[in-house]
Amino acid sequence: MSMNELIKSNIDKIKKQIKEAEKNAGRKEGSVKLLAVSKFHPVEAVYDAINAGQFDFGENRVQEAFSKFPEIFQKFPNVNLHIIGQLQTNKVKKAVEIATMIESVDRLELVKEIEKQCAKIGKNIEILLEFHTGEESKSGYKTSESLEETLEFIAQGNAPHVIPKGFMTMAPFTEDTELIRKSFSLMREIAERMQEKFKNFNLSELSMGMTHDFEIAIQEGSTEVRVGTAIFGQRT
Repeated sequence: MSMNELIKSNIDKIKKQIKEAEKNAGRKEGSVKLLAVSKFHPVEAVYDAINAGQFDFGENRVQEAFSKFPEIFQKFPNVNLHIIGQLQTNKVKKAVEIATMIESVDRLELVKEIEKQCAKIGKNIEILLEFHTGEESKSGYKTSESLEETLEFIAQGNAPHVIPKGFMTMAPFTEDTELIRKSFSLMREIAERMQEKFKNFNLSELSMGMTHDFEIAIQEGSTEVRVGTAIFGQRT
């Protein structure tokens, strides 16, 4: 099987599993989006995925995204790129130039820098606020108070170019499905609380679940799953 056929076959399989998981969770078909994580994979692999009908991609590193996506956007302007890796302030300028959405917003300082860089180029950008529910080393807001402070800052009109759309989290990397479920349900509860408090925002996006745990994430309310290995194979 060629790489092109393999990637298509993998995407079809994942989409089928997503559909199955939606059905089992009593959710509407199409309520969960697939984000194909293309980090460490060549631009050819991204084209193979596009040819298989996949248009939403996630990259961890801004520099790597820049080496691939400008040429992709020229050929396929309907492709969306989400930055999903921890973002340093000095990388924000490039990130807002290339991304459709930044999912890994984990501190107020970052929102201020995103606003500053977006204002310079007159671009609005959607963000997800990343909340820490898993391992110690992972980034993300650690308390709902700090999350609330950031949303309050945006709600007061301090970041007109920044559009919060919801939240992102990573469950702990473990075989313990109860721990994984707990992580996702905590995220959902916090999201519901924030939506209740900030009624002027539509915070309905929940980016939860990866290759090994996305079925549980869908049961717990995820609207987007981030899958890399199961689509593109092991990273080189």
